[in-house]
Amino acid sequence: MEFRRLGRSGLSVSEISYGNWLTHGSQVEEEQAHACIKAALDAGITTFDTADVYANTAAESVLGRGLAGQRRESLEIFTKVFWPTGPGGPNDKGLGRKHIMESAHASLKRLQTDYIDLYQAHRFDHTVPLEETMLAFADLVRQGKVLYIGVSEWNAEQITRGAALARELNVPFVSNQPQYNMLWRIIEAQVVPACEREGLSQIVWSPIAQGVLTGKYRPGEPLPEGSRATDEKGGANFIKRFLRDEVLERVQRLQPLADQAGLSLAQLAVAWVLQNPNVASAIIGASRPEQVHENVKAAGVTLDADLMTAIDTELLGIVEDDPRHTQSPVL
Repeated sequence: MEFRRLGRSGLSVSEISYGNWLTHGSQVEEEQAHACIKAALDAGITTFDTADVYANTAAESVLGRGLAGQRRESLEIFTKVFWPTGPGGPNDKGLGRKHIMESAHASLKRLQTDYIDLYQAHRFDHTVPLEETMLAFADLVRQGKVLYIGVSEWNAEQITRGAALARELNVPFVSNQPQYNMLWRIIEAQVVPACEREGLSQIVWSPIAQGVLTGKYRPGEPLPEGSRATDEKGGANFIKRFLRDEVLERVQRLQPLADQAGLSLAQLAVAWVLQNPNVASAIIGASRPEQVHENVKAAGVTLDADLMTAIDTELLGIVEDDPRHTQSPVL
């Protein structure tokens, strides 16, 4: 496993991290989830990402039990706040002070830890003054309950405003967590340059486009039984945008390039996002330990310039790169 610094901070993270969105607490039984966590640890992964909203808080609890007994100082545990949790009361959502403080304390209990290494605003909250949000995060840092703060799916202007407040409050604002892969590159034009200026790294989710970049979805063929695309509770909605025949045909054309590099298509996809110097870590998920062992082989891989160009050529015309797709809802 290789390690990278998170932004301009002193925090090192494994360049492949393990995330439990859509799996723990819902799609995967707990025993299997713990087997995947063990596989991640055995592979040298030290960075684990979750969120309070995943399986309506159950995913945090599963991760907490799965990491119990590990040396806490050897792990980086990330979680997030924003989306509605609990019974859905008016303060069970968003980035107001009450919800942030209460959610942080609840996450600490579920994760069975005294502190969160990186606490992230899961989206931007248009209904709350940004000053209130950042002050609540700063207070958690001062209390020692959070070490670093970050965001997820904020646009460049929001990140720049957040960074300015973080400097005023003297708290370490170090990361953004966006969707990023060969097919979805909307952060490249504006978000990455803003983060480079402000000293933030990307911790990217969906590096294999919810499985599309594994090549298992084939044009003109039925969706594989039991796959994410057939599971309405397991992310079928997210994957729909990639399931057009024109996209699936292009993905199949990447196979010779993966063969040339001595990689599987999934490994090629994960290695591709790690070529971006502003990416500190790529989050992989798994429903089986074998998937962890397979995808972690992308760590430390360097793709040469000719291969990167060939990938761009094969995907020309189907890549989404419009920065306007970085949006946060009004809850």
